[in-house]
Amino acid sequence: MPQGQPTEVPKDGLTTRQRRNRPLLMLHTGEMKGKSTAAFGMALRGWNQGWDIGVFQFVKSAKWKVGEESAFKALGRLHEETGEGGAVEWHKMGEGWSWSRKQGTEDDHAAAALEGWQEISRRLQTERHGFYVLDEFTYPLHWGWIDVDEVVDTLVNRPGHQHVVITGRYAPEKLIAAADLVVEMTKVKHPMDAGQKGQRGIEW
Repeated sequence: MPQGQPTEVPKDGLTTRQRRNRPLLMLHTGEMKGKSTAAFGMALRGWNQGWDIGVFQFVKSAKWKVGEESAFKALGRLHEETGEGGAVEWHKMGEGWSWSRKQGTEDDHAAAALEGWQEISRRLQTERHGFYVLDEFTYPLHWGWIDVDEVVDTLVNRPGHQHVVITGRYAPEKLIAAADLVVEMTKVKHPMDAGQKGQRGIEW
């Protein structure tokens, strides 16, 4: 796509403006870091456009304070005080699920994940947000906690003008097929390959 121009124009009956402004379902998957980072970058652009931003984290522990959360909450306060940008909501779904998932049973985590998805589904139906980040949402789908067919149907048929970006490894094929934009993060090199642990400001 040189200079942002499409390689072909579909015969779908839409004007260039209609096609350009249609809401997108986006997916960042793959094994390398950067999936959430890229999604939050998109959300930042959306905030600058005045969109209402909704972030829903599915796997990171509720006790884990990521840098983007503090930054977006500050932007939300700025919007409330000055009207600049858009409103921001940030939710760690359920109690938050750490990578080890030590607290609670598998059924507890599955029920909490499903409850989180049901809340997102309700918000989509009422067009609550303009831009959704469903962070690490592929994992409860991969683990079978949430029905993939229901998710795809809800996302594809969402009303209004609502952008959605989903992050995480092991994205289901049906979700990949349904998305308008799919990015796979692949590793070439990583500092951890040389024994370096994650560091403040880079990983969180």
